[in-house]
Amino acid sequence: MSKTNLVVVGAGPGGYVAAFLAADLGMDVTLVGKDENPGGVCLYRGCIPSKALLHVAKLINESRESAEWGVEFSEPTIDLDKLRSWKNSVVEKLTGGLGQLAKARNVRYIRGTATFLSSTTLKVAKHEGGEEELSFDKAILATGSVIAKIPSLDIASDRLLDSTTALDLPAIPKRLLVIGGGYIGLELGSAYRALGAKVSVVEMTSGLLPGADRDLVTHLAKRIKASFEEVMLETKVVALEEKKNALAVTIEDKKGEKTTKEYDNVLMSIGRKPTTEGLGLEKTDVETDERGWVKVDAQRRTTDANIYAIGDVAGEPMLAHKASHEGKVAVEAIAGEKAVYEPRAIPAVVFTDPELAWAGLSETEAKKRGVKVEVAKFPWAASGRATTLGRSDGVTKLVIDPETERVLGVGVCGPGAGELIAEGALAIEMAATVEDLKMTIHPHPTLSETVMEAADAFFGQSAHYFRPKRK
Repeated sequence: MSKTNLVVVGAGPGGYVAAFLAADLGMDVTLVGKDENPGGVCLYRGCIPSKALLHVAKLINESRESAEWGVEFSEPTIDLDKLRSWKNSVVEKLTGGLGQLAKARNVRYIRGTATFLSSTTLKVAKHEGGEEELSFDKAILATGSVIAKIPSLDIASDRLLDSTTALDLPAIPKRLLVIGGGYIGLELGSAYRALGAKVSVVEMTSGLLPGADRDLVTHLAKRIKASFEEVMLETKVVALEEKKNALAVTIEDKKGEKTTKEYDNVLMSIGRKPTTEGLGLEKTDVETDERGWVKVDAQRRTTDANIYAIGDVAGEPMLAHKASHEGKVAVEAIAGEKAVYEPRAIPAVVFTDPELAWAGLSETEAKKRGVKVEVAKFPWAASGRATTLGRSDGVTKLVIDPETERVLGVGVCGPGAGELIAEGALAIEMAATVEDLKMTIHPHPTLSETVMEAADAFFGQSAHYFRPKRK
């Protein structure tokens, strides 16, 4: 049996960040992952490959829209094999780099699947064969999440895709149905739409991106409705059947009426669930809640004093950057530092076109919780930079405490929203007031100044957008 100070089970953005920091702090670290190199679902089958495809989609969309500016391109020719190879090369470059960083830090990386034997030991079934038992002082559980499925619709068909198989680009279907109007389904649906597929989406609730601020979603919904073949809200898929050259999909609307339509492919994208099965947690003191998430405290320590948990397995939001931050907190706590997980804002980004991003308290959530807030908006139709991009379909929104004028939340919809939201997250973390944003000089002409303009609008002083002064 080998021994290590810290073993990190799971090598995604939470796991490898934790392992690398622990090594930097002088710990003897072992990192266990299922792939050739660290990276996890995010780098191999999620965030990175999907954003590579979405970048291509952005280029294609811009080439089609530029005719309005007097610049016309011929319809792009898609070399699917070359596109797939390029996407894979991005993944290989980044994951290979992480492998080199692990070696440089003397982090021992074991490719395999770990199972706990007790609160201080585990075994690893190695990818190349054989098993190894490992004793540890502390462990960090970073096993992430897996794709959720609807059992009644999980038929054995190559035409039924999930977020992983869709990223493999098996083909460009003539007609694609996306089951689920969340961010993963809309991102992948948008990419396939740009590549030439006719895309439809089915969503059980009354709007796309359930839970997101409606002011932000409105702009995206308009564009999705215009570009997708069909958007079916308050609707659900009740049956799938394999046909000779298609999948027959039975769809039921809110009135209970059923129709059957045929699609070349169906992408099931209804969310993810924590990966805890098969880990041997029953042989430890680790407890999970009714939804399957591992119970943790403010330092990410589980109910077993020797085991910590971070990332998707430790609860929502299921975001890579949240996992990375939790990993740092857990390692610092193990090292004896005064560290707790207490972010005021965790930014979220939907990489559709336009992008949506938000951090902190949304107006929608404030209404649900009965929190009194004031809202200031700056429409991108009034932004000089947005106009030069031909993209006025956006908004920057501030959610503000009316008494202290502190910024409680920020939301952005528009191209590049994912880059802009970091300023909002910083403002919330630093307890900035709306006047702080107003007084911060932003460069002109940029999209970033829409944040300043929204703050100006709060006081009725935006030069480019009239809003009556506060009473």
